[in-house]
Amino acid sequence: MSATPHPPAILGPSLLPNPERRQKLRKTRAFRDGLSRHGVGAAGVGVILALALIFVYLFYETSPLLKPVSMEVATEVTVPGDDDLAPTVHLTLDRFETIGGRFSASGVITFFSADNGRILSRKQVTLPDGATVTAFGRSESRKSLFVYGFSDGSMLPLRVDYEQTFPQGVRVITPMLAFPLGDEPIRVSGGITGNYSALTLVDGRGGYVVAGGTDRGAIAMALFSTRTNMFTGAVEISREDYNLPAIPRPVQQLLVNESLRNLFAIDDQGTLYNFDIIDGNNPRLVEQVDLVPEGVTVTAAEFLVGSRSLIVGGSDGSLSQWFLVRDEETGISHMTRIRGFRAQPGAITFIEPEYSRKGFLAGDATGAVGLHYATSSVSLKQIQVADGPISRIAISPINSRALVKTEDSAALQVLAIDNPHPQTSLSGLWGKVWYEGRGQPEFIWQSSSADDAFESKLSLVPLTIGTLKAALFAMLLATPLAIMGAIYTAYFMSQPMRRIVKPSIELMEALPTVILGFLAGIWLAPYIENNLPILFVGLLLIPFGVLVAGFAWSRLPQNFRNFVPPGWEGALLIPVVIALGWITVTSSPWIELAFFNGSMRQWLTDVGIPYDQRNALIVGLAMGFAVIPTIFSITEDAVFNVPRHLTQGSLALGATPWQTVVGVVLLTASPGIFSAVMIGFGRAVGETMIVLMASGNSPIVNFNLFEGMRTLAANIAVELPETAVGSTHFRVLFLSALVLLVFTFVINTVAEVVRQRLRQRYASL
Repeated sequence: MSATPHPPAILGPSLLPNPERRQKLRKTRAFRDGLSRHGVGAAGVGVILALALIFVYLFYETSPLLKPVSMEVATEVTVPGDDDLAPTVHLTLDRFETIGGRFSASGVITFFSADNGRILSRKQVTLPDGATVTAFGRSESRKSLFVYGFSDGSMLPLRVDYEQTFPQGVRVITPMLAFPLGDEPIRVSGGITGNYSALTLVDGRGGYVVAGGTDRGAIAMALFSTRTNMFTGAVEISREDYNLPAIPRPVQQLLVNESLRNLFAIDDQGTLYNFDIIDGNNPRLVEQVDLVPEGVTVTAAEFLVGSRSLIVGGSDGSLSQWFLVRDEETGISHMTRIRGFRAQPGAITFIEPEYSRKGFLAGDATGAVGLHYATSSVSLKQIQVADGPISRIAISPINSRALVKTEDSAALQVLAIDNPHPQTSLSGLWGKVWYEGRGQPEFIWQSSSADDAFESKLSLVPLTIGTLKAALFAMLLATPLAIMGAIYTAYFMSQPMRRIVKPSIELMEALPTVILGFLAGIWLAPYIENNLPILFVGLLLIPFGVLVAGFAWSRLPQNFRNFVPPGWEGALLIPVVIALGWITVTSSPWIELAFFNGSMRQWLTDVGIPYDQRNALIVGLAMGFAVIPTIFSITEDAVFNVPRHLTQGSLALGATPWQTVVGVVLLTASPGIFSAVMIGFGRAVGETMIVLMASGNSPIVNFNLFEGMRTLAANIAVELPETAVGSTHFRVLFLSALVLLVFTFVINTVAEVVRQRLRQRYASL
């Protein structure tokens, strides 16, 4: 009995969509399509806009570094009655830029308003009976120490303090004189009874040093140590005299560094005499150095802040920087000319260092004032202030206002200075710089120190090299493993096994990088340090063992190999790799004993290869593990999506599977593979936590596998929370972020261009 087929169902009139309903459905679909199209478009534009806003914000925070220096005469003030007292020997300006101080040759110190010249107070220094002021000296600017020398051979050190009070909530600043060695004149050495031609005073690490020189070449010096009695409050002063040899010519200037290790005497011909004064009982002359060429004289010389660098001005308008450089062979430090600055039109008459930076103002005989910065080796600004020679300059501790006095005028010119970031020149950020205390020009990043006179070292080269170094070693590990694993998974592996392997590897990307960094720094770094042969033995043994296992499998009988389904051969390597890994780990101690005297780390040190526990090798292993899922996933998708008719056609023409992979699959999937590598590289460049925790964060310039590095991203993460907002350090950190953004943008743009060309080239396949 045959089954009777059912008649086809006939839709009734009520089930057929009427024209109005069809029109409504079309409108609904059109609305949804338009919403999707415009939504996706708006999201894309939003992403581009967000990136543009990030770029704009970073540039906004960085742009003050590009602002040109401004220095101009803001006003002119005259201190009443000063012309009638005595010539000016020095000027000062307080940190609030409201009170100026004028030291006169009569011993009168006049404090006045820096805005209008109104006299606030006058202080008279006590002069010995019948004596007059014959010399004046000062310490480094930030110490605010001064010394008067008198005609009877005595001298009086003093300090200017600015006392702050707040009556009725208004700040009132009162200048005060303090006498650190007592308010009575002192004598440095009984051997000098006449006039001093040069004086200096230093508050050093061992106490106060006072030194004086004469026009006969004699030098007297003493170290004063103070101690306060905790019961009576009395200050006890002890002294130690130095017996310094005389120099053959008149002493024009004396300078003692803050460490109390060296005294520099400059004669009237421009020769510097370097005395080693570490042993006070036996000071010795280390060297004589000609600071200026023959026919030129030294007309001014001053220490920069920290008293490590000496700025020398010549009668030809030249300016140069000198400091001690240690000879590696002899161990002796020699005074060395480091750099020069743009010459000024006249002989240098006065040099005024900045209080907290390595900059200085220089006045010359033509009335010009120049603003220079030592570290970046640039002359920032030069203006004509007057027609006559500049005799004195005072700059405020915040470096934004200065007082200038000329020899032929009683008026003081008030300069307004806008120079917030002088050290961020192109050469300072990207070129080698010869820093104080270094033996040669170097790339250095060292943004802070405990020393108040510290010179910030803000070279971006070590950070950029560190970023490339970390990314390079990570990509060396991740790229071959990820690409080869993706090719095997997509083309040779069976589908059931692929459904297990692919999600498992992609799941690795969900592991937080802070966990990877923590494990790398706390566990992996010490383990590798104690078992270094594992790396080298494993690098040779595991690939070779896998090849041997594959060759052995290929020589087994076909009937035996048929027990393993096609595409599951890779599972057979799991026990092989485990066994090879076990052999590698267990053989490590024996290899160290046999070839490296029990410690491969010490052996590397002995042969001159430094080894840091947290190094580029550890970063490469940890970051490579983090980058592998990204490259693997994109590459696997690119290979798997190669059209089947291409591979089947190749196989049909007689090509082997490997020939098909090399000649067809890789070429067709090359745009996707290239994109995967570039995305992985971008991930490695921008990685922060792994590098932060596993690299040691040492900003060095090399590609040594066993030394650490500091990357741009890690440096921003470490230092940005601690820096002062708006400071040079703050701006340079944003500049490094901008450099990182531009770098990755350029790399990705080039990668996209290459990818598009690859697609066009192999689109016909």
